[in-house]
Amino acid sequence: MADPGPARPPAPRRYLTLAAPVTAQVEDRRSVFRCRLERVASEAEAQQVVAAARRAFPDARHHCSALVLGPDRSVRRAHDDGEPSGTAGAPMLEVLLGSGLSDLVAVVSRWFGGTLLGAGGLVRAYSDAVRVALQQAQPRTRALLVQAVLELDHADAGRVEHALRAAGAGVVGVDYGVAARYDLVLPPDREAVAAELARLTGGRARLEVTGEVWQDVR
Repeated sequence: MADPGPARPPAPRRYLTLAAPVTAQVEDRRSVFRCRLERVASEAEAQQVVAAARRAFPDARHHCSALVLGPDRSVRRAHDDGEPSGTAGAPMLEVLLGSGLSDLVAVVSRWFGGTLLGAGGLVRAYSDAVRVALQQAQPRTRALLVQAVLELDHADAGRVEHALRAAGAGVVGVDYGVAARYDLVLPPDREAVAAELARLTGGRARLEVTGEVWQDVR
């Protein structure tokens, strides 16, 4: 029998991302390095952030970038935009990876100050620009939550809805037909929510799990 190799770690069910865009700037021998951090959901969105920097600062000589995407941070890209290979995008990416955040892009626009910085100076300046921006960043947690549909008698609806919200469930839709029907997003410990529903309704509530969805939780 073939060796299946080492077991893959379970896929993460939560991760950190960026709560809001951040801008920071560093200078080295009159060269200016302006970093813009933005949250993105795809490489296409990241390219739009880079394009926006080019439009906003057409006089900058370079617009170098790095991005990290996905709950497992498996999508990683870096671009030197004309700087010597390995002196801009790669060190920027290394700083992003060290932050623990995902679903974000860093764009550093550089204005040349007249003095060559050398490879080491460029690596340090591009890294510092991203690092200073990250120091100002506020993290946001995303979690893989459970989607569910709840049906119950109208007589139970008011107190059950209050209990759901108190338990951290999100009510994303309500339909008051023959029965009250709620479209819900539940925290990962949905068993506790189901047990509370059973207690409140004497087992009459019908909870059906329909899928999972990533959402910001705080």
